[in-house]
Amino acid sequence: MNIEIQTTPDANIVNFFPEQPLLRSGSAEFIDRKSLRKSPLAEQIFDLGGIASLFITADMISVTKTDDADWAELEPLIMAEIMDYLALGDQAQVAAEDGSDNIVEQINALLNARIRPAVKRDGGDIKFVDFQDGIVTVEMQGSCKGCPYAMRTLKDGVEKILKTYIPQINEVRNASADDA
Repeated sequence: MNIEIQTTPDANIVNFFPEQPLLRSGSAEFIDRKSLRKSPLAEQIFDLGGIASLFITADMISVTKTDDADWAELEPLIMAEIMDYLALGDQAQVAAEDGSDNIVEQINALLNARIRPAVKRDGGDIKFVDFQDGIVTVEMQGSCKGCPYAMRTLKDGVEKILKTYIPQINEVRNASADDA
C-alpha cells in the first residue's frame, strides 16, 4: 500500500494520504483521550507517543506532533499503523454529526490541515469568521487580502474542499467582500 506524505509550513504537522479511504464520510478531530474512544486508528496513533492531535478525513490523516517528538521516528510508525488498520478492512468509526458546533469544528480543522498551509505558502492566511444557513464566512489575510486571485482561491480551492468534506456547506464567502 502506498501512503503519500506531505509536509506543511508548520514543522509539527504532516499529512498522510493513503490509497484507501479512512472514513465513510465527514471528518473527525482528535485532541484528547475522550475523543479517542471514537476511533481505534486515532487511539493507536496517539499510543505511539509524541502526538498532539489528529484530523482525519476520507482521504487524509493530518498529524500534529509535540515539539519534542521527531518525525524521523514517528513517520514510519504512523504509516505502519495506517497500513495495519486498513489491511484489517476497518474504517475509523466516526461519522460527522449534523450539529452546527461540530460543523464549525470540522471547518476549522479543514482550514488548519488542508487550506491554511497552502495559503501561507503564498504569504497569506485565512481566518474562520462564521457559519450560518450553509454559508461559511472567512477572512482572507496577509498578501491574500488584496490579491486579484483571492476570489478564485476562495471558490475553486476553499469552497471546493469544504463542500467535499462537509455536505452541509453550500457556499463560502469572504468577509471583507461582504463589508464592501
